[in-house]
Amino acid sequence: MEVDKTDARKRADEIKPYRCKNLIAVLEYPMDMKNIGTVIRNVNALGVEKTYIVDPRNSLPDDWQEMRERKSLSKPSVSAIKWSFVKRFNSTEDCLAHLVKNRFISIVTSPHVKGKDNFILHEADYTQPKLAVWFGNESRGISDLAVEGSAFCVSIPMFGMIESLNLGTTSGIVLYEVTKQRREYQEKYKRANRGH
Repeated sequence: MEVDKTDARKRADEIKPYRCKNLIAVLEYPMDMKNIGTVIRNVNALGVEKTYIVDPRNSLPDDWQEMRERKSLSKPSVSAIKWSFVKRFNSTEDCLAHLVKNRFISIVTSPHVKGKDNFILHEADYTQPKLAVWFGNESRGISDLAVEGSAFCVSIPMFGMIESLNLGTTSGIVLYEVTKQRREYQEKYKRANRGH
């Protein structure tokens, strides 16, 4: 079903105040196109501003317009790729350098303790002015280089025999908590400014 452009524009205008500016989800070496599409869907649904993908295998085109037209991304993202900004990087080093240059703080996600500081998901603070949240490869997890370049590591508490979730599920849970905190913070900040 084609959405009327005026309806799409109205929806875009309605959701604009709820988008989380300066928040980027980073996928490091994702292997499965369906997972990439699912994460892009989560990013769009939760109001995350951008998705960066570290893709040394060149499985994705550099051009965002080409990405938007790929059925392998469009279908699992339920067309969210058409409404989401996605940028591709050749390496973790390139992506980290870009984020540092633009003054983003990186954090990584892992079911295991990694790096200097580790937090349970709901116990960390995600209200930094510019934040990049890294998600690792489906089988290997997050790289040591990404961990070294991050401020801290967060994990989702697990209570079953299985100690990890798939990439789509993990990104949805983590980004929900991050965007919830950022929206609450933005609302509080706006109210404080209106009071002056």
